[in-house]
Amino acid sequence: MADKDFEPKIIGFFCNWCSYAGTDLAGVSRLQYPPNLRIVRIMCTGRISDTLICKALASGADGVLVCGCHPGECHYDRGNLYARRRVIGLKVLMDAIGLDSNRLRLEWVSASEGPRAAKVIEEFTKQIKQLGPSPMNGGRNGN
Repeated sequence: MADKDFEPKIIGFFCNWCSYAGTDLAGVSRLQYPPNLRIVRIMCTGRISDTLICKALASGADGVLVCGCHPGECHYDRGNLYARRRVIGLKVLMDAIGLDSNRLRLEWVSASEGPRAAKVIEEFTKQIKQLGPSPMNGGRNGN
C-alpha cells in the first residue's frame, strides 16, 4: 500500500492536435485536476519511442500517461495506432520485469474533451498513488 503523503511524479506525452488542446481546454474552463502531471507536447503519439517511455520511468517518474487522438482521427493518419502497439508491447515487458504495467496508460482525448482530459488525469493520478512510488525511482519517498 502507498504512503498517504506520497505525491506521484507523472510524465504525460500528449498529442499537439488533440490531447494537449483538450487539456488546455480543461485549464481554460477552470476544471480542476491534480498538479502531479508534467506534460510533454509532441506532434503525434506515433513519434513516441519505447526508449522515451522507458527513460521517463527510469529517470524517476512514477507513471507515464500517453494521450492521443481517437482512432481514425489522427492528423498523421495512423500515428495513434502505432503508439497503441508500442504501449501494449511495453506493458508486456513491464510485467515481465516486475514493474507494474498499470504505471503506463494510453488514452484517447480529443481537443473538445476538456472534462474528459481532467478526468483521465485525475483517475491516473489516483491509480499511481495507490501503487505507491515506483521501484525504479531510487528510493524517493514521495519527494
